[in-house]
Amino acid sequence: MTEPIIEVESVVKSFGGQRVIDGLSFAVNQGEIVGLLGPNGSGKTTTIRLLNGVISPDSGKIRISGMDPQTGGDEIRRRSGVMTESAGLYRNLTGKENLEFFARLYGVEKPNPRIRELLSDFGLEEHRSKKVGAYSTGMKKRLGIAKALLHSPALLFLDEPTTGLDPEGTRDLTRYITDLNRKYQVTIFICTHLLRQVEDVCRRFVFIAAGWVLDQGTLPEIENKYLGEVDLRVETELQVSGDSFLGFPIIHRKPGHYTFRVESKERIPEVLRAILAEAPLYTAEITGRDLETLYFKVRGDSR
Repeated sequence: MTEPIIEVESVVKSFGGQRVIDGLSFAVNQGEIVGLLGPNGSGKTTTIRLLNGVISPDSGKIRISGMDPQTGGDEIRRRSGVMTESAGLYRNLTGKENLEFFARLYGVEKPNPRIRELLSDFGLEEHRSKKVGAYSTGMKKRLGIAKALLHSPALLFLDEPTTGLDPEGTRDLTRYITDLNRKYQVTIFICTHLLRQVEDVCRRFVFIAAGWVLDQGTLPEIENKYLGEVDLRVETELQVSGDSFLGFPIIHRKPGHYTFRVESKERIPEVLRAILAEAPLYTAEITGRDLETLYFKVRGDSR
């Protein structure tokens, strides 16, 4: 069984008498990509600071690779990389010069091969001599992740990595994140409020609000827990005059398309067989089970 690289148990943290983290508990296994998801102000960035030993919890237990961030913070930071929302790059240096500077800061031995490898991995080789101030937002994000990987960490923290990116930039960055996890077996912990942008990247999700965990699990686990009825959208030549088809309510229709309310996923084959018995069926899709929809269902059920 894979050992947890991050363990958080009943952690509490307050600032000025206001509780920001309220009994937070979760674990991340080696090699996973896990998303810590919640709105702004829910405690995501504070959680990263706690995990890195930058601030101390008021109570509770945190372990990173078995180490307490308060006593082993220096070693944890040597084994982990962090990319904040701002990326922390120097605008007047080139991309290559930024990596050279931080490689010296991190004490990377023989940095040039590593820098060349990362520039290539993140599609920045042809932009290595361009000043970072002239980089696009997406290029800065990619360089920020390359910077965080210079010392070959086992654990990577990404705080709002897709903020400010257009759809193409988001697609490219999420592909790079998936590829680096596969290539380097890096455990990746992503904090974001942009749920749709990490839905296909993360293997598990931890939903938080007001500093406490609403729920956590894989997408299928969360679906099974919170989705009872499902909406099934089909493209078909079926003609239905009433408000239902064989007892399945029609909640939306337009020419060539129907959306049926089905009481459970297990009954979907029954619907599809009934349609096919009467007319051609071209496509079928369950709607309303994206990560954002599930998040609001989790929030609603947790209140």
